[in-house]
Amino acid sequence: MDPLSEVLAPLSSQNAFFGGLKAGGDWAVHFPALQGGKFNAVVRGGCWLAAEGLAAPLRLEAGDCLLLTRSLPVTIGSDLSLPALDADALYFQAKNGVATCGEGETCLFIGGRFAFGEEVERLFGALPALMVIRGGTEEAAVLQWALQRLADELLTPSPGSALMTHHLGHIMLTQALRIYLAEHGDGASGWLSALFEPRIGAAIQAIHADPARRWTLEALADVASVSRSTLALRFKQKAGMSPLEYVLRWRMLLAARALRSGAESVSAIAQRLGYDSDSAFSHAFKRVMARSPSDYRRAAE
Repeated sequence: MDPLSEVLAPLSSQNAFFGGLKAGGDWAVHFPALQGGKFNAVVRGGCWLAAEGLAAPLRLEAGDCLLLTRSLPVTIGSDLSLPALDADALYFQAKNGVATCGEGETCLFIGGRFAFGEEVERLFGALPALMVIRGGTEEAAVLQWALQRLADELLTPSPGSALMTHHLGHIMLTQALRIYLAEHGDGASGWLSALFEPRIGAAIQAIHADPARRWTLEALADVASVSRSTLALRFKQKAGMSPLEYVLRWRMLLAARALRSGAESVSAIAQRLGYDSDSAFSHAFKRVMARSPSDYRRAAE
């Protein structure tokens, strides 16, 4: 499995919510900041978007998608000068996860919320908090297909809709990240953009394939077919950390998942990830996650 798939695949077993908003006339809705990432898209019509970090409201049209990698409050509407309704109150009265606002329907807005988990957020940390992917391009064709299918499942649910909605949401999230990085990868930094750099991506693939190996800078440079100094410099520029720091962070992400599942002891997890002692593993885990493995497991229960 490739690194991006490894990171996103477990989202299917974490808390997620998908819903829609039908709006018409003059309207505005405020969505509070929520933990995790959010994915939204305009299926029909259009609306304005205001969010922290935007110098001015942004116009969204049918097919445009919005990805929030961190918790941000946002307001959407036909007229943002209007008093905004509270999204939580609207969705309390939603039918099959679809809320209504205003009169008629001039805009259909859908989205999903994913509980990334703090360890995944550390990998996504270098991405912009808010990303907009415009529709109407060849690269967005898959996104448009999944967007319409997701809208159909929300508006006309049938047996199996919950599973379909989950998978379609993950398709849209993955494709949105692909499109953004294809368009901005050259100038972007961070773990995801590093995957699109052939040499750095090869090193990351190797780390993911064998996380317990006692990796050295020389061994990773051989995998990437570059010198140690070149790998160290390029990895730091693109991923924002050294190659061996990335080895540590990936191991701790895997450890955090195992600790949440509760299926393995701390000792078993440590051995599986290449640590000779529980104390060495605990020290490494606390360095990255700011708490001991035992405390992390208790907090996740």
